[in-house]
Amino acid sequence: MKKINIIGLGAGDLEQMPLGIYRHLKKEPLVYTRTNDHPAITELEKEGVRFQSFDHIYEQHDEFHSVYATITEKLMQQAEENEVITYTVPGHPLVAEKTVQLLLEEQRNGKVTVEILGGQSFLDAMYTSLQIDPIEGCQIVDGTALRRDELELNHHIIIVQVYDALIASDVKLTLMERLPDDYEVTIATAVGSSEEQLIKVPLYELDRATTLNNLTAVYIPPVQKEQDLYGEFSKLREVIATLRGPNGCPWDQKQTHKSLKKYFVEEVYEVLEAIDEEDDEHLVEELGDVLLQIMLHSQIGEDNGYFSVRDVISNVTEKMIRRHPHVFGEVTVENADEVVSNWDEIKKQEKGKEAESILLSIPKGLPALMEAEKLQKKAAKVGFDWDDAAPMWMKLQEELGEFMIEIKANDPEKMHKELGDILFVVVNLARFYKINAEDALQSTNRKFKKRFGYIETALQAEGKNILEMTLEELDQKWEEAKQFDSK
Repeated sequence: MKKINIIGLGAGDLEQMPLGIYRHLKKEPLVYTRTNDHPAITELEKEGVRFQSFDHIYEQHDEFHSVYATITEKLMQQAEENEVITYTVPGHPLVAEKTVQLLLEEQRNGKVTVEILGGQSFLDAMYTSLQIDPIEGCQIVDGTALRRDELELNHHIIIVQVYDALIASDVKLTLMERLPDDYEVTIATAVGSSEEQLIKVPLYELDRATTLNNLTAVYIPPVQKEQDLYGEFSKLREVIATLRGPNGCPWDQKQTHKSLKKYFVEEVYEVLEAIDEEDDEHLVEELGDVLLQIMLHSQIGEDNGYFSVRDVISNVTEKMIRRHPHVFGEVTVENADEVVSNWDEIKKQEKGKEAESILLSIPKGLPALMEAEKLQKKAAKVGFDWDDAAPMWMKLQEELGEFMIEIKANDPEKMHKELGDILFVVVNLARFYKINAEDALQSTNRKFKKRFGYIETALQAEGKNILEMTLEELDQKWEEAKQFDSK
């Protein structure tokens, strides 16, 4: 069977290369190499070793995956023709070398025999040059496939394969989402060799360095300033646990799920207010307050030994994947209505049987207008709904008439009932015209507060007491406030 011997050229120059690997390369008539950009190759060529590189393939493709796949394909062809070939890569073959992993996959499929002959990893030289101890926590990541949320900022981070300014720019932008723009990083090139360079730069200048090449890695030191971790979920969880802990805050310590209920509702309404104000800064603050409530409830669950925030996150993640088969599975949908239909069907399957009433799934404690809308939507799904607005307007007139009858009869209990019927029909009309009744009333409430505030301010500026004003005078100010609204 065809065979590929793979050799790592080490992290630096020829002086670092083991004698056995040096002798193997010296006797080979032709050595294939991923790249010629390595100091050991320059020295070996002077000693008569012939190399054939794949540098030209990088220029033929826009993404690294295609580059590595093409190199692997060509190596397999050469092995087919020559039975045994030698292939070299920088550093160690099993450290940050995708082509080697692809060749090992070919071996698992029985298509080739791969033998790793060795090579020195650049990591030992990195630890020495940077004077860091990996036992403290060290993360090695690929600069060509860097994922923001996988970075452990409390650890030493070494980002490899930062070949050029384009990759460095992507790395910079990814890091700047979690670190300050001026965070100091180290660009490490050819570590352990006579050409070693360690250059410290602020993060925002990472892609401006002139020393980026095949032997370049970027070192990110562990975060030391606590403020730089404020955006991390783990830090928030730690803060909440501290507040609830033995030396924490007395108020936080005594809270229960029930005692926090009113605060949760208040915070949600403040989020809605920020949305209506179209104030992003205010929205960030209020969303944070809602998240705080979630974290407090989760910590209470963990303190009591029932659940933790991980359970909360796991539950919602699993649910979102399960209920979106058109995204994470093979189901195809045409529009948002089909998405909702699938969602409802999946919920039915999850319950295993039909609920006693289609209305039982509506949460208790919703604001009345919101609950009315949800009740009507649920009933409409089984056809219990008007097709047009005309009968709704007729029903509203009917309910108004019944309300007036009870007013004349001076029956408070029936007046209460009939007013509720009027509001229920109004919600139906709002739903027909695609108006959110809760939002509409909230908007009117805000408008009333604004206009009434204008009246108070105007009277105060005139040195008048609002309690001494007549209704006609207040109405006049109200009309002024309406004019002020339009400006």
